[in-house]
Order: sequence, then C-alpha cells, then structure tokens
Amino acid sequence: MFESKVRGILLDIEGTTSSISFVYDVMFPFVRDHIERFLSENWTDEAVQISVSRLAEDLGKHSVDAWLEEESLEKRQRRVVAGVIELMDADIKATGLKQLQGLIWKNGFHSGQLIGHLYEEVADCMRNWCEAGIDVRIYSSGSIQAQKLFFGHTVSGDLSGLINGYYDTTTGAKQESDSYRKIASEFPCPPHEILFISDVVAELVAARQAGLQAVLSIRPGNKPVADGHEFDAIAGFNDVTLK
Repeated sequence: MFESKVRGILLDIEGTTSSISFVYDVMFPFVRDHIERFLSENWTDEAVQISVSRLAEDLGKHSVDAWLEEESLEKRQRRVVAGVIELMDADIKATGLKQLQGLIWKNGFHSGQLIGHLYEEVADCMRNWCEAGIDVRIYSSGSIQAQKLFFGHTVSGDLSGLINGYYDTTTGAKQESDSYRKIASEFPCPPHEILFISDVVAELVAARQAGLQAVLSIRPGNKPVADGHEFDAIAGFNDVTLK
C-alpha cells in the first residue's frame, strides 16, 4: 500500500499499466510480421524517412546516405529491416527504432488487429484520479505516437482523454534524473507532489533524485527485483491512496 498527498501521477507502461508479455509477445511480433510490407508501401512517406535516418544513428552509422548508398530500393529496404530486427533482438530502446515501430503499430491499432492490454483496475483508477483533479501523464521508452495509439485503443476503450501528456526518450533516458526534472517542470504542481510508478528500480531512483515520489509496480510476469531497494511496492493501482 502507498498513501500520500499527490497532485500529479506519471506512469510507466510495460509492467505498470500493461503486461510486459503483451509488448514482447504481441506488439513486437507484429512489427516483425509487417515491416517488410510496410516499408514497401510507405517508403517515400516523410515520417518513414525521418525514422530511417534516426535508425541509422541508432545503429551507429555515419549517415543514412552512407548506410544505404549504392543499393537498389529493395536492398535498402532489406537493410532497414535487418537493422530493425538487430535492435529488437538486442532489446535496444532507441529513438529511431521506436518511431518506426510506432508507425507500423498505427496500422495495427487502426485496423483493430492490435488492442492495448491493461491490467484490470487501470482504467477505473485512471478515471477516478482524473475526477479527483489529478494530472495523469505517461513516460515510456515507446514513442509518443505509439503511446497515444496504445491508450486510444485499449481493452477498456479510448483512455486518451484521461492523459495530459506523453513523454519518451526524446525527453531523455528513463534512468537519468534530468529527464524527470524536465517532465516535472510541465506539471502544474511541484515535483514532490508528483508520483512516478514504474517496475524498474533504476528509474524510480532517478525520479526520486529529481524530487518526485516513486513507487515500485509489482505485476505478474515482471522481472524479479533485487532486495535492498527502499521503495514502497504496489500490486496494482488500487493500492495507491491519495490524500
């Protein structure tokens, strides 16, 4: 259980609002299954080309032109597919990769092939928090676009109206305190009245260093957490009592 005075809540997604297995067993395979066709049909789109340029940076390439030069269109697309699979296999949370994934997931959510998983109490708790005047926002390694798609197409319906802001790695790394300082500056309350909920202790440490309150999310399927941390733990959002 956790009880405190809170005016803002910042939520992680994987292992906090949604199961890690949904991301790894549903969303990631969707990208693998659809990326070749997606690139073939959308290669000239500006958003795709921007994502591919950032993907080149993610892979440590000098430039996208140097990476894909002197290749046929088909070979360039295959090289991009290989780069995406490489980063996904290594579980790298890179900006270009996340942006490209978000574009592919957009088709899945809009077509109804993807529906965002939520833990049972999440939607009701988010609604209750908003009714109580709590400012609810999201901070995830997934792109902002993907976050908006996810919460706009969940098993509990469209929850986007409950969320006042979205943040991803373009704000900063989730294990760096400056990221939380930047996010907190956009809330209409001081950092000490903002609660961050995540399943990753290193993220909670960074948030606390920035002055936020922090609580550990313990959900079925989450990675085991080593002993020795000093954070209150919750098994669900019903364990949070706001004064």
